Amino acid sequence: MDYIKKSLIAGSWYPGNPRVLERDILHYFTQVPDAPIQGVILGLVAPHAGYMYSGQVAAHAYKQIQGKTFDVVFVIGPSHRAYFRGVSLFNQGGYETPLGVVRVHSAIADRLLEEDPRISFLPDVHTQEHSVEIQLPFLQVALGEFLFVPLMMGDQDEDTCSLLADAIVSCAGEKKILVVGSSDLSHFHNYEQALKMDRRIVEHLGKMDEVGLMRDLEKGVGEACGGGPAAVTLMVAKQLGADKADVLKYANSGDVTGDRSGVVGYAAAVFYKGERR
Repeated sequence: MDYIKKSLIAGSWYPGNPRVLERDILHYFTQVPDAPIQGVILGLVAPHAGYMYSGQVAAHAYKQIQGKTFDVVFVIGPSHRAYFRGVSLFNQGGYETPLGVVRVHSAIADRLLEEDPRISFLPDVHTQEHSVEIQLPFLQVALGEFLFVPLMMGDQDEDTCSLLADAIVSCAGEKKILVVGSSDLSHFHNYEQALKMDRRIVEHLGKMDEVGLMRDLEKGVGEACGGGPAAVTLMVAKQLGADKADVLKYANSGDVTGDRSGVVGYAAAVFYKGERR
């Protein structure tokens, strides 16, 4: 079955016109300092809000992979609207955006389904969720054509993060992969409180400290509306040899709208193997 998931958010969360969408993303890239990572990029963390709020932050991550090629991209998002146990992946067809259809790497997706019974295909979970789709236009502009595996986390606890990270590494084999963790940070605190909470999460990302990240999320002293996907991205990158991380940009919605009474935090991070010049 070749099922194509239609866009939920084109024309609202990002432009529905393909020319405008590509133009906007390329413009975001021009606003990012030209300081390429010198090394093998294995993972990115990028926000999943509407582009008017978080697109410029996301561009800091995606510019780092512009023009690169990967055998498969794993895009991991949290489930906002459906509760389920474990992880759901999409193993057929593709996701459609105004820039075209991004095809699923069905062979890798099928292998993931065999790795652990807690990884399954729950189609309704994907049809109503935006956290994976929001990353795709940036990937399309940065990479051109690519194959991907969309993954949705119902549980974001440590056990689920570990099982998913191990499964991805097992299925990746010798392939050149990229993992994208779709995550916003704190939600609807005042500006100063958001900075305080987000600083903790950003520090853990920069130190490649998934243990501290999960601990602070569990305690509630930091927030991330995709802490699980961010942790999985970090875990996979480390298992594949990443030894460095850069938090490329932090901002929140108050920096865009001027309303600092209740903001949402965003960060762009990269995990890689190698040295920056």
